[in-house]
Amino acid sequence: MNELTMKSLLKTFENKKPEIVFEWKDTVTEAEGWVVINSLRGGAAGGGTRMRLGLDRHEVESLAKTMEVKFTVSGPAIGGAKSGINFDPQDPRKYEVLNRWFKVVTPLLKNYYGTGGDLNIDEIHDVIPLTEQYGLWHPQEGVLNGHFQVQEQGRIHQIGQLRFGVSKVLDDSNYSPDLKRKYKVADMITGYGVAESVRHYYDLFKGKMQDKRAVIQGWGNVAASAAFFLSRAGVKIVGIIDRVGGLMNPKGFTELEIKNLLLERQGNSLHSELLIPFEEVNERIWNMDVEILIPAASSRLLSKEQISQMIAKGLEVIASGANVPFADREIFYGPVMEYADEHVSVIPDFIANCGMARVFAHLMQANIEISDENLFQDVSEIIKIALTKIYELAPEEKIHVSSRAYELALKQLL
Repeated sequence: MNELTMKSLLKTFENKKPEIVFEWKDTVTEAEGWVVINSLRGGAAGGGTRMRLGLDRHEVESLAKTMEVKFTVSGPAIGGAKSGINFDPQDPRKYEVLNRWFKVVTPLLKNYYGTGGDLNIDEIHDVIPLTEQYGLWHPQEGVLNGHFQVQEQGRIHQIGQLRFGVSKVLDDSNYSPDLKRKYKVADMITGYGVAESVRHYYDLFKGKMQDKRAVIQGWGNVAASAAFFLSRAGVKIVGIIDRVGGLMNPKGFTELEIKNLLLERQGNSLHSELLIPFEEVNERIWNMDVEILIPAASSRLLSKEQISQMIAKGLEVIASGANVPFADREIFYGPVMEYADEHVSVIPDFIANCGMARVFAHLMQANIEISDENLFQDVSEIIKIALTKIYELAPEEKIHVSSRAYELALKQLL
């Protein structure tokens, strides 16, 4: 399949109307929301619930399609979906809005849709308690019913695995920055997967990750945990840019410094007495000498100019921690992403950040061992398999990694 054919298939996939769109208007506040189910492939669909002011139906549709592509890597073989609520997550009425939202979407979640946390919505504190209140054993119950068609006795067992596994407190210091702080699987697993995608990339393409330099965009769970695991693996984190400001150190921050920056976060924001104002760090950071870029802030931030500046300074690989990190209007492969894909190795979001989706898929299988090592190593292995398939399509070619990834995914979906 050539790139032209890949783009044609992507366009077909993007333009195909979603199978189900559920629209909601809150009767008490100005909140509005959508569940978009791109398809009921395999009898069910999955995708998280997010909230932000200014969110619209188009964004939710885009994310639902992104989830469908992600499931080709993480499993299970189901359709993509997403829930989105247009409301200010800082508003004190947030929990009341969510309460009313989950009351009306529970029938979908019971039968064929599985959800979880996403932007500004917490899996453990928001989604699970509210869906329980309306009769769900777990917010992924719809996938067990619609796709796996598990009988009740088996369903109770697998829901027990889901409940325990996602909320499990990490007890292995290989995966937690501080055992006393009681970090959970959901806090660290996506960033771990992003870091592992970089490690597997260098292993496959015969490179050496040790002492490579990296810039991290964002400092939420995904960005900070990716930085933590990369730093542990010998990567030098030389720059961090967050919405509140950033930090730069051309020699690289120590592993202890990165760990402390993770532990000292204020909410999802970078906190340091040495913080450089955003305008200044944004002017300077893209000209640092780096080989690795982890865009793990919001979607659609990374510009062609920023990428070209980094390419000139020796950039080798971009591992997408955020969904659709490039400043494109297109759902998937827009001109900015294409430019990056033609110049460096771009590990797409549906591989690099599939960690949490994979945990759900893994925990839905019968009788698995639920340990930190088992859950984290399973994510690593799934990412390695996906990157190996890409590598085998063109072992000598370090560019067009994303276009090859889409080629493999679209063959399963169209």
